[in-house]
Amino acid sequence: MRAWLLALVLVSTAAFAHVGSPDVFFEGDTGPYHLLVTVRPPAMIPGVADVEVRATSGTVSSVRITPIYITGKDPGLPPTPDQMTPVDGDPKSYSGKVWLMASGSWEVRVDVEGTGGNGRIGVPVAAFARRTLPMQTALGTLLFGLMLVLAIGIISIAGASTREGQLEPGVQPASKNLRRARIAMLVATIMVLALLYLGNSWWNSEASSLKHDMLYQAPPLAASLQDGSRLMLQVGQSDWHDLRKNSWSMQFTPDHGHLMHLFLLRVPAMDRFYHLHPEQTKDGAFEQNLHSVSAGHYKVFADVVRESGFPDTMVTEIDLPEINSPEIAGQPKEGDDSSVAAAAFAQPSAVGEEVSTLADGFRMIWEHDDTPAVVGKLSWFRFKLEDGSGKPVTGLEPYMGMAGHAVFIRSDETVFAHIHPAGSAPMAALAITEKDQSVTGLVAMNHTMGMPAEVSFPYGFPQAGDYRMFVQIKRAGHVETGVFDTHVAN
Repeated sequence: MRAWLLALVLVSTAAFAHVGSPDVFFEGDTGPYHLLVTVRPPAMIPGVADVEVRATSGTVSSVRITPIYITGKDPGLPPTPDQMTPVDGDPKSYSGKVWLMASGSWEVRVDVEGTGGNGRIGVPVAAFARRTLPMQTALGTLLFGLMLVLAIGIISIAGASTREGQLEPGVQPASKNLRRARIAMLVATIMVLALLYLGNSWWNSEASSLKHDMLYQAPPLAASLQDGSRLMLQVGQSDWHDLRKNSWSMQFTPDHGHLMHLFLLRVPAMDRFYHLHPEQTKDGAFEQNLHSVSAGHYKVFADVVRESGFPDTMVTEIDLPEINSPEIAGQPKEGDDSSVAAAAFAQPSAVGEEVSTLADGFRMIWEHDDTPAVVGKLSWFRFKLEDGSGKPVTGLEPYMGMAGHAVFIRSDETVFAHIHPAGSAPMAALAITEKDQSVTGLVAMNHTMGMPAEVSFPYGFPQAGDYRMFVQIKRAGHVETGVFDTHVAN
């Protein structure tokens, strides 16, 4: 029973070990085919991932998927591809399953055949154990019953062997035999109980070490404020990563040109949001000269990507005090750093807010129908920009190589996801999978002219609840952030 309770505790712990959504959503082109891919990694490793592929352009006749383990080294020969099955009633959609045999970075390679020829894309997937699976009640009851039968059998055999083991058939045991039998059964009972206790202790010890050996743990993050406006971030050691450092590279790699993407969210109001990019110091820590940051209690989310493509989202909290004013005097905003002040979060409607006012009277409009968002369903979050007269905005520029960035945060901060127009996978991981494939329009936008006055993101909410969305674009050299609230039903 204690082992089962410990397993439940580990389940709860694992649920908060990674705040990014476990499901991977991807949108991109390969040849004449525009594909939407959803990969739902297993909760336990090894395990089976569910894959869904939908072709929104071109005529597809066959889709195959292959799991490839990414370690930063030569992965060797890939396994035989698995044929995906067309979805009944939807000739453009296919479903399939692949085995992910180890924790770490994977590529789910998608090979497409159709009237336009062949195409291939690779979707990065981070695989890790998120929880343990509880034992089935019927199986637990059966095993407990067998344990009782075995324990009673051992005690009975000890008594019988002492009481009657050396008597001739049909001879009744004497009183001394009965006395010795009772003593033997008592000793056997003590030994059985001792064995059960030691076995249970061993099991509990093994179960507790499971948290470090199997269940994913993001590295701890320590945040402190120094010299009034310099935020220091120290990334700690993670047992989970240390156990795997010989299998794949643990070094950080730039993602959108930065080793770390830092997000500060003032809680519980969720009314101040900062997207920053600390620099790494010689001793491996990260530092950020703060912009003018409103005082308060902040939730801190730090995104990094390993050289193998494996992402980590580290979480901590910090109190930023008032210094001579309600604002902390820091450095002026520069480069890719951005911030926004919003109204305090309130319980949103099922449909959510539709308009967010930006600078100079411009507006960001969330284009959606009246259908409420639901858990686990891939949706396209489309946002258009217009000026005060309702005309499309001009002068949009790539923001760190993308048309935009979006952050989805649940009101209790248990879900945090940093999304791009290509989906939820880190761009650094996509770059790894692109090296030997013909994929277009995924990682970078190299043009600055003629960008449409809209941006969209594929995403599916992992949990029901209330969410705030921060949608970021760059216009005329300035990063602007739209803020939207919505409720997600089961």
